[in-house]
Amino acid sequence: MIQLSSNWSDFEVLDAGDQEKLERWGNYILRRPDPQAIWAQDPLQPWDKANMFYHRSSKGGGFWDKEESMPASWNISLGKMKFIIHPTAFKHTGLFPEQAANWEWLINKIQSSKKNIKVLNLFAYTGGATVACALAGAEVCHVDASKGMIQVAKENIQISNLKDAKVRFIVDDAVKFVEREIRRGSKYEGIIMDPPAYGRGPTGELWEIEKDLMQLIELCKQILSDEYLFVLINAYATSFSSLGIENILKTCFKADHKELKIESGENALLIKKRDLLLPCGLFARLERLI
Repeated sequence: MIQLSSNWSDFEVLDAGDQEKLERWGNYILRRPDPQAIWAQDPLQPWDKANMFYHRSSKGGGFWDKEESMPASWNISLGKMKFIIHPTAFKHTGLFPEQAANWEWLINKIQSSKKNIKVLNLFAYTGGATVACALAGAEVCHVDASKGMIQVAKENIQISNLKDAKVRFIVDDAVKFVEREIRRGSKYEGIIMDPPAYGRGPTGELWEIEKDLMQLIELCKQILSDEYLFVLINAYATSFSSLGIENILKTCFKADHKELKIESGENALLIKKRDLLLPCGLFARLERLI
């Protein structure tokens, strides 16, 4: 299954190839690395017109070569949702636009339930899914190990005119937070997680997705309410396929198979002028058939 995010007007992939991608973010064109783009670039596309060009460093990391007039950050919109774009020294922009397909799915699930929904968003980054769930009317608990990312997520909620939404922001290690929620008896109707391949919590907790993902999902199962709606998992730069995550869900939720729809696949972005799809990571999800 391939999910495409096709509703953007403020974002598009102009081209990709030779392990780079050329994107328009609002009024600005960015050129940056992408190891998935292993085919050739189209020389007719405006590769030399980028307002910002990310160069890798031989010592690790890299830097942006940018026009003097470029702002440090700017906003883009997707419907009623607004997001701050702030290119970092690690080539990221603070948003993964391919996730818009998941946001649409989340909004539909929450709004069609016609119930009070509590959602837990783990490894929540700058809060794209948090904004989507809050817009749909859910109460959201947003957990990330980075104070800086939490601050951006708060700003994304504000500029999306969701300041009155019920969103709780927690700086914490995802596993430790879920373990505490189990002890507190907390319950959620939906759980989202976007774990890195490797990472560290705020006090140095080590995360390795191959070793730790199944344990975390088993823990999360204990804080799902009796009438839960969904579990959504995203993954990037992993050594396994989406079927691996799908199999974890099937294993963990084995007794409930008849009540669930479980599916997996890739997120992708369309390069319209070349009719190509740029791979953008994996997803697996389950929804309870009500």
